[in-house]
Amino acid sequence: MNIEEIHNPNLFPYEHEGYETALKNQTLFSKIDDEIVILITQEFLTISFDYLSKYDYEYKIIFLDEMSFERLYTRFIEIKTDKEMTQIQQEQEDASGDEGDDFSVAEFLKNSSDILTSEESAPIIKFVNSLFYQAIKKKSSDIHVEMHEFKGEVRYRVDGVLFKHIELDKNIMALVISRIKVISNLDISEKRIPQDGRTQIKVSGKSLDIRVSILPTFYGERVVMRILMQSEDIPSLQELGFDETITQKLETLVSNSYGMILVTGPTGSGKSTTLHALLQQVVDSEKNIITIEDPVEYKSDNINQIQVNSKVGLTFASGLRSILRQDPDIVMLGEIRDTETASISVQAALTGHLLFSTLHTNRAPAAISRLIDMGVERFLLSSSLLGVLAQRLVRKLCEYCKEEDILGEKFVDEFGVASDTVIFKACGCKECNFTGYSGRVAIGELFIVDDIIQNNLHHEIDDNTMMQLAIDNGMIPLSVQIKEMLINGTTSLDEAVRIGIK
Repeated sequence: MNIEEIHNPNLFPYEHEGYETALKNQTLFSKIDDEIVILITQEFLTISFDYLSKYDYEYKIIFLDEMSFERLYTRFIEIKTDKEMTQIQQEQEDASGDEGDDFSVAEFLKNSSDILTSEESAPIIKFVNSLFYQAIKKKSSDIHVEMHEFKGEVRYRVDGVLFKHIELDKNIMALVISRIKVISNLDISEKRIPQDGRTQIKVSGKSLDIRVSILPTFYGERVVMRILMQSEDIPSLQELGFDETITQKLETLVSNSYGMILVTGPTGSGKSTTLHALLQQVVDSEKNIITIEDPVEYKSDNINQIQVNSKVGLTFASGLRSILRQDPDIVMLGEIRDTETASISVQAALTGHLLFSTLHTNRAPAAISRLIDMGVERFLLSSSLLGVLAQRLVRKLCEYCKEEDILGEKFVDEFGVASDTVIFKACGCKECNFTGYSGRVAIGELFIVDDIIQNNLHHEIDDNTMMQLAIDNGMIPLSVQIKEMLINGTTSLDEAVRIGIK
């Protein structure tokens, strides 16, 4: 059976006595054109045959490839869980009507230790656990639980792009959100104001931190859960994917004993990951490294990390002041947001500290004018700033299914690509989970403040002139790099447009 048959509307679970036991034994009973069949896969062949040997079934056995079986198995579990949750919801309503306040949802939704060993848990707990499991399996960075007028929806952010995972009834979605609140130690009765919390889950013995944000919307609450990485997940500077020349220059920059290094780019462009990769490059038992972040996205064993807490007055500015009294060698500041933070950062860089931070600018040279707008004096900037890295994360086309983009080739001249160039588009196959893309690569333009730039900083100079000076100094602009990726067939025109570089 091929993968397309999984979308066959007649392909549904055939429920019989022992149906759930069959599911646990990786054996699927289904109907194809009114014929009952048994679906198994090579991966679980021993388990399935061991189960089937105990019964006298005379149904036809069909072998599925691993991807087809997994998608079908997931669909069967979702149908089964949906029925169980509907039943639990009905039981809850009946209990509420019969016993008044005796029924406690908070008591019902108990926390489980490991999401892979929660077979006996309530369906709602199993479903929420499955959301985390699927997110980790698909290498998702965020889980979005959204409420609309007539339905609820769960979406995953994979490689920077959201895609729909499942739709659910609104009433069931309310139970899902309640469960998330319980494990995040939030108030399940409060639905009028935003709430922020954290939780921790275990998958196969490995603990993962989840940052939870709940926001009331017109049709109900929406939840965004960010999966925070562990120290072992931090890539090295070489693994980030930058051009070798940029990597070598970054290694030279971080070898300085003092000064300021900035990473810029829009939200989701990988700035935090790059900062932590730079920190791992300079980690040393002889150095005191302190960070202040909002939130702490990577937990690191050999770095002192501070979480911003505006409710008690711990902001980037106040935290940075306190850090400088802790005798640090290297400081990492999550983001320079205001005049006060910018001023303290520059002073720290001038007084013998190596400081890393981020800014929200599109291009590297624009960081200069942004800091000047924040009130930093030009002569201080020329003495403290070592370099600025502007970066983007670009999705790579799946090598197994990419096809020539005949329509897109008519528009490539906007990116400075010759009209006769063959470019490719995303299609989707089982190798890339039907997204058309497989992984991301970082591209960046590194603006180094050398003697020529320092001399020009003492005078009025606009961003375009600064950009030209940087290019003359050997900086390769982001637009040139995305153009090369289009020509090489590494990415698509749609992705280049999404990234927004021309």
